[in-house]
Amino acid sequence: MKAHNVVIVGGGSIRNPELMAMLASQKEKFPIKRLVLYDIEADRQEIVGKYGEILMREYYPELETFLYTTDPAVAFEGVDFALVQIRAGKITMREKDEKIPLKHGCVGQETCGAGGFAYGLRSVPAIIELVKTIRKYSPEAWILNYSNPAAIVAEATKRVFPGDHRILNICDMPIAIMDRYGELMGCTRLDFEPRYFGLNHFGWFTHVYDKKTGVDLAPAIKEKLLSGHTFGKGNEEHVMEQSWLETYNFMARMLRDYPEYLPNTYLKYYLYPDHVVETSDPNYTRANEIMDGKEKKVYSMLNEVIKLGKIKGTPYELGSERNVHASYIVELAISILNNENNIFLIIVKNNGIIPNIDPDMMVEVACRVGSNGAEALAMEPVGTFYKGMMENQYAYEKLTVDGLFEKDKTKLLQALALNRTVVDTDTAKKILDDLIEANVDFWGSEFTTVKND
Repeated sequence: MKAHNVVIVGGGSIRNPELMAMLASQKEKFPIKRLVLYDIEADRQEIVGKYGEILMREYYPELETFLYTTDPAVAFEGVDFALVQIRAGKITMREKDEKIPLKHGCVGQETCGAGGFAYGLRSVPAIIELVKTIRKYSPEAWILNYSNPAAIVAEATKRVFPGDHRILNICDMPIAIMDRYGELMGCTRLDFEPRYFGLNHFGWFTHVYDKKTGVDLAPAIKEKLLSGHTFGKGNEEHVMEQSWLETYNFMARMLRDYPEYLPNTYLKYYLYPDHVVETSDPNYTRANEIMDGKEKKVYSMLNEVIKLGKIKGTPYELGSERNVHASYIVELAISILNNENNIFLIIVKNNGIIPNIDPDMMVEVACRVGSNGAEALAMEPVGTFYKGMMENQYAYEKLTVDGLFEKDKTKLLQALALNRTVVDTDTAKKILDDLIEANVDFWGSEFTTVKND
C-alpha cells in the first residue's frame, strides 16, 4: 500500500500527542511516508515536536520523515491529507468568549451562543487563509477540519470554496456521545451505525443501529437513560472532568422533555439557557478548568518525556486506549484512503438531503465516506419543532458570516438577537460591543467605528 504525506495543522495543540499516537497505531491501514507538524507559533509547537520525534522513533521507525515547521511551503508541498485543528486566539480568547456573555447573564460557551459567535469570527479568516495556502501547494489534498465552531466555519468554506468536495468539516461530539451509548449497551461506538440530523452542535440521533444485526438500539438507549442511569467519572487512568460528567448526565433531562430523538449534549445550551447560566461560575469557566487541568498535565508529560528521551519503559508508555478526537479523524482518513464507505457524521450542504429544509443549509448528517468523499444519506422531512429550531439557528450562522464578510455590524447584531442563548436586543448590543473591544486584534477596527446605542 502506498505511503502518504500528512500534515497536522495546529502543531502545538495539546491534542496532538494523542493524534500522533493514533497515527502510529494505525500504520497498517494508513501508512505514512512523511508527517509534518505545522503551526504559526514556533515555541509552542517545538515542545510537541520534540515529543513527536521520540514517539515516532520508538513507535513508527518505518516513517521516513518527521518534522515540525512554521514554513507553509515546507508543510504543505505534496500533501495527501491535512488534519486541521487550529484555535484562533488560543485559550486566552476562549476564556473571554466564555466570560463576557456570562457577565451579561447569557450562556458562556466556546462554540454556542455569543462565545461561539466570537470564536467563529476569529476562526473563519484563519481557516480561509489556511485552505488557500494548502490549495496553493497541494490542490488535491484532503482537508479534514476539526476547527471550531464547525458550523460557522462550514458555512464560510462553502461560500469561498464551492464544490471543493475534499474539504470535510467534522466534529467528534456525536462520536463521544456514542461512546457513552456504548457504556450503556455493553459495547463500543464501533458497533453502532448512527442516523443523525441537525447542524453542528445542534442535532439529534434518530436511530442507532447495531452493525451486526441491524436492530435499532435507540429505544433501549432511551429506556436506560430515562430509568436513572448516571455516567461515572471513569477509571483512575481516564477520569472524566466534572463539567463533562454533568453534561452527559443532562441528556436524560432533555430526553424526558423531548422524547422523540436522542439529543446532542450541546442542545442544553439552547433549550435550557437559564439553567446553564444559573449553574455557571462567571469567574471560573471551562477554559480555566482546561488551563488548570489538562493543559498543565499534557505539557508536564511532554517535558518529562523530552527530559527522559524515551517513552517506552516509562509511565508515559502508549497503551491500547482510543482517544475519541484522535481516532475519529484517523478513521475518516482510512475510510477515504481505502474506499471503505463507512458511515460518518459530516457537515455538508443540504441539497435536498432533508427535503423540507433550506437546500443551502450546512447540515450535519450521516454520510458514507469513500475515495470520492462524503455521500449523504437522504432523510424524510423533519417535524415542525426541529425545522423551526434548525432554521433559526442557521439564520444566526448565516448572518454571522454575512456580517463578517460584509463588515456589517447590524448583521452581527441581528445574528446575536436570533441566537436562542441571547434573544434580547439590548443585551445583544452590550455583548457585541464588549466582544468587539476584546477581539479588535482579530476582527480589525471596522466594527468599532459605529457604537450601538
